[in-house]
Order: sequence, then structure tokens, then C-alpha cells
Amino acid sequence: MSKKEDNIALFIDCDNISHKAIEGIINELSKYGKVNIRQAYGNWTKENLKNWEEKLLAFAIKPIQQFDYSRNKNATDILMTIDAMDLLHTKDIDAFAFATSDSDFTPVVMRVQAEGIKVYGFGEKKTPKPFMVACSQFIFTEKLMTSYTQTHEDVDTDTTQTEKHTRKTGDEMRRDTWLVNVLRTAVEQTMDEDGWANLANIGQYINNSSSFSPINFGYKKLSNLIDEIDLFDVYLDKESKQMSIRDKRLGN
Repeated sequence: MSKKEDNIALFIDCDNISHKAIEGIINELSKYGKVNIRQAYGNWTKENLKNWEEKLLAFAIKPIQQFDYSRNKNATDILMTIDAMDLLHTKDIDAFAFATSDSDFTPVVMRVQAEGIKVYGFGEKKTPKPFMVACSQFIFTEKLMTSYTQTHEDVDTDTTQTEKHTRKTGDEMRRDTWLVNVLRTAVEQTMDEDGWANLANIGQYINNSSSFSPINFGYKKLSNLIDEIDLFDVYLDKESKQMSIRDKRLGN
């Protein structure tokens, strides 16, 4: 498991993120550390942002007002960028998180990464690829919205049953060339002389080299995804409880 980041700064582009996703975003980030700074940007005089008001109060998010200085120009992006850069140089931030589906923030993410600071990205599936791959980890908000909406609608719903409705099957994932390459490359780069690789080391390698997250495929843990994709032999050490995997092609 990755180390906890004590201070995480979350910047929300409310023009490009649904208010329904914020609970999932906060809960996901809380797995990695404390989200001490939570700022939401938008022109709060606009009717389309009214649904955000309740969420701002519920999750202690600071609203940042930005008027539109001219038609068809989004001044929110500029202000959000300025504030992020200010924090980068004035505060002790361990990780940044950007909730937006706008590729205009790609240079900001790359600048933060250049300082050796991890960046978590959240956005819709329509988010342009450059922004997604620039992030240390990128998660589709549709997956978070599905998971948490279903959980709140029926508190007795079993988590495993909920996941089954949204997760990719093993066959679907095996046809995903990008995913298969990410997993096999991670195993190759971390395996021992017998071809076995520790799952924790694999996860760390993937986090350092791509924006992959098992959540985007409907799985909470990498181990669950590995079991379902069925491309690897799996070994669980009973004493240490550590899992290791090996490419099945090596066993043939």
C-alpha cells in the first residue's frame, strides 16, 4: 500500500464535474491521506451550479467565486491554475487532486509532477487522454457515482453484488490491449529470476508509471482484477499473506 499523504489539496472545476461525484471523490482520496484543502471553483451566480451548494456544506468545501469576464471564456480555469501554483510554492502539500474533465489543466498537472508531487485526477470518461495520462492516477467519476449512489439507495446492498453490475469481465479486460500491456510490463519489471512478482511491488510500479486505477474497471483492489483477468498464476504466502503472480505464458 502507498504511504499516506498527510496534506492533500483538492481543486474542483464545478463547470466540468457533477455534484453527484463529490462524495466518491472525497472517499477515494481519504484512502491516501487527509484532504486538508478543498476548494470548488465556479460562477456561483449561475443556475447550473445550484446543486453544488448542499455538497459544499456537507463536505466542508470552500467555494471560490469567479465571474465570467467575457462570453465563451472560462476565467475559472485561470484562477484555479493560479491558486494551485501558489499552493505549490507556499504550502507543504504532499499531493494534489484535480476534479475536472478539461484538458486545459494538463500543463498544471505536469508542472506539479515535475516537483515530485503526486497528482490524483478525477473526471468523466470523455476527459481527453493527455490530461488522464498526465496524472499519477486517474479515476472516472462515473464509476464513483455508480458505486456510491447504489450504496446509499440500498444500505443492505452487498458491495460485491454492487460491483458485479459495473465491473468489466475477464474477457473484456483481456481484449483491452492497453490494460494487458500495463499489467504484463509491471510484472516483467518487478519479477524475480523465476518470473514471480510481488503484488505490492507491481502496484507500486504501476502507480509510478501510469494513470491506471482498478476502480475504472469496476474493482476496488488490484488483486481482485488480477484474479478476474486470468492472465497470471497466483501464489499466496500463508505466513506473510503476501500475493505474488507470474505470467501464465511462462508456465507453458
